[in-house]
Amino acid sequence: MTMTTIRLAARRAALPFAAALALLAGALPARAALPIQHWSQPSGAQVYYVDSPSIPIVDVQVDFDGGSRRDPAQQAGLADAIASVAPRGVEARGSDPALDENALGEAWADLGASFDASAGSDRFGFSLRSLSDPALLGRAVALAARQIGEPAFAEDVWQRERARAIAALKEAQTRPGAVAGRAYGRAVYGGHPYGFTADADTLGRIGVDDLRAAYAARIQSCRAKVSIVGAVTRAQADGIAAALLSRLPAASTGCSALPPVADVPALAAPQDIRIPFNAAQAHVHIGQPGVPRSDPAYFALTVGNYVLGGGGFVSRLTEEVREKRGLSYSVYSAFAPGLHAGAFTASLQTRPDQAAQAVEVARGVIARFVADGPTEKELRAAKANLVGGFALRIDSNAKLIANVANIAWYDLPLDYLDTWTQQVEKVTAADVRAAFSRVLQPQRMVTVVVGGRP
Repeated sequence: MTMTTIRLAARRAALPFAAALALLAGALPARAALPIQHWSQPSGAQVYYVDSPSIPIVDVQVDFDGGSRRDPAQQAGLADAIASVAPRGVEARGSDPALDENALGEAWADLGASFDASAGSDRFGFSLRSLSDPALLGRAVALAARQIGEPAFAEDVWQRERARAIAALKEAQTRPGAVAGRAYGRAVYGGHPYGFTADADTLGRIGVDDLRAAYAARIQSCRAKVSIVGAVTRAQADGIAAALLSRLPAASTGCSALPPVADVPALAAPQDIRIPFNAAQAHVHIGQPGVPRSDPAYFALTVGNYVLGGGGFVSRLTEEVREKRGLSYSVYSAFAPGLHAGAFTASLQTRPDQAAQAVEVARGVIARFVADGPTEKELRAAKANLVGGFALRIDSNAKLIANVANIAWYDLPLDYLDTWTQQVEKVTAADVRAAFSRVLQPQRMVTVVVGGRP
């Protein structure tokens, strides 16, 4: 939205609706998990619905298998480019006029609603948030349907967005954290699309015709997973899902399978990458490919990682790197599972002259944890914290829709939220040791250090 549009929108009479929506979204109390209903539509779209009548808001997430894992290496950044341009204009169809981004901004302001597109490694998604008042919700769904089914992909918009993206990439190269992240991703993922990084050359190879072709191939109603949380009935939810996808072209020969994407290759040998950079802090990443979200040891890895580096000040990495030696203010570890094996990463920042010591200590902590696992005391504390904090994972519509969309995307059980705490509680120290020793190989990890003089 341009600054002119923002100023116009600020004067709209509907602004109180947006303000009320924001206040309501931030004021939800903690609650227990709610039943998730699931069904298929004639188009093949999968719908996941939670009735949440406590506040008059409806959140919708529509996901497709159209993330960056489907980008060609020579056009890295294609999915992000589509997400940047698609919401910024709709074509004229029949009696419906074309709308540019300014007109769309004003229309959404009038409705007190919001709509956006986003691209991740695996999925491409649209999000809609509206008050559930039928007069407003119906208009919001109709407008969102136009944006999903009739994006304009205007040449001038893409030229502008590409210039912005290239400028942002150049600016990122002045920051050691961004340099470290790109180098780490390429090393950990090898030739897998998870490790592709956009640059001026790859973006320069993307034209408007490429945006249109990729959009048409990836964004089809038969591939949609629609998650809906809000103050609507099941029948209304079904109608919302159908209406949102109604302007996409109907598949004449069914929904053909998209080309398979290869798995992330395992690391054959360790890599030690040191990149000089004139900065006060050295940025360090240590890790390897981890597991896909479907891995049966997901909960054992989640609990174990809390002890290793996910638990903030009570984690082993923090104790050894920060508390005992003062080598870093913050150090953490995390798994990033997706449809493929997302990375396990331990990260920290430290003074360049301390980087070698910090790396040595962090590697040692990881290796010992993989070998020995957690103590019973650490395990009890980790499970108590995770279980005690579960309510904060679903205490707003925004968090709940994110959880439901994940359940839909990864084909998790519909009672996943209801059984989450039980899954955590039943993890044993032996489960953690077995999972970490199977998944992680400390002797073959990638280490990237950006900072220090040549």
